Amino acid sequence: MKQPVWKRLMWLAIIWGGSVLALAGVSLFFRMLMAAAGFKSH
Repeated sequence: MKQPVWKRLMWLAIIWGGSVLALAGVSLFFRMLMAAAGFKSH
């Protein structure tokens, strides 16, 4: 029962996209936390 290549690639893209979005969310959260604490990035 082997899945077609496009379906496996689609799952790979979904997982990759989800991880990128999660990383962006965590980064945004920490940036807001730092701004609230008084730290500025520039």
